[in-house]
Amino acid sequence: MPSTTKAVVLVNPTLEEAAAAMEKALSQRRTLVAAGNCHVHYSGRARSTLEPGERLLIIKEDGSLLVHRPVGYEPVNWQPAGSVFHVQQKDDELEVHGVRQKPRENVRVTFDAVYMVSTLALTDAGDFLLHATEDDMHRAILLKPELFEEGFKPISWEKHVEPGFVDIYGEDQNGKLVIVEVKRRTASKDAALQLAKYVEPIKAKVNREVRAVLVAPSLGKDVQRMLVTMGLEFKPLDPKTCAEVLKKPGNTKLEAFFKPKSGDVSKKA
Repeated sequence: MPSTTKAVVLVNPTLEEAAAAMEKALSQRRTLVAAGNCHVHYSGRARSTLEPGERLLIIKEDGSLLVHRPVGYEPVNWQPAGSVFHVQQKDDELEVHGVRQKPRENVRVTFDAVYMVSTLALTDAGDFLLHATEDDMHRAILLKPELFEEGFKPISWEKHVEPGFVDIYGEDQNGKLVIVEVKRRTASKDAALQLAKYVEPIKAKVNREVRAVLVAPSLGKDVQRMLVTMGLEFKPLDPKTCAEVLKKPGNTKLEAFFKPKSGDVSKKA
């Protein structure tokens, strides 16, 4: 098994062959994937037993372990990075024993049949990039208004005014009405003109000061000068930041925030 070989696959190996391949892969810190019939015992912060079934075992080069059923995306058993493994084949079973020191945890995956063993030398230095649509950016601001501005209170979104729909409509901490136009890419002069069209119809209907703000990752050439000339504002917001907000576990759905109550935010209000 040369170190330059990216992948080595054994199909329907004997338990002895599988054990030898697994031991070599772990000693070389290669990623190991095995499929077969196994049962799992865990002890540590709790105790659990997974009765026999056909599953995937994955051990990564950082010492993390996952046991997957044939369905579902979450592992049924797992152990974090930093575990140390030992492989032992005895009689009619092959045992993979993983130990983690802090906190002390043990997981034993015992196979009575192995269908496939794959050992992989993988390299991955790519950055993970999150992307968001304009609608995602709207939702992120509604869920976390401080992304736009501290003290900002959304009143409605996709608010209809005579020229079209305002993306987000709200109130700042000084009581001024705020019109927010969101763009997920560099904002052009057309975006500034679009925002400007909403200002006068809204000013004609309310007896209070109105701010109009263009939100985008950046501005195109000469757009900042154009905004200043028309009395408009700009606030930078990265779509990746919005995507991260929406992906955080526990974020409540918009419907839970914006149930139709007096004074609550409502779509197209």
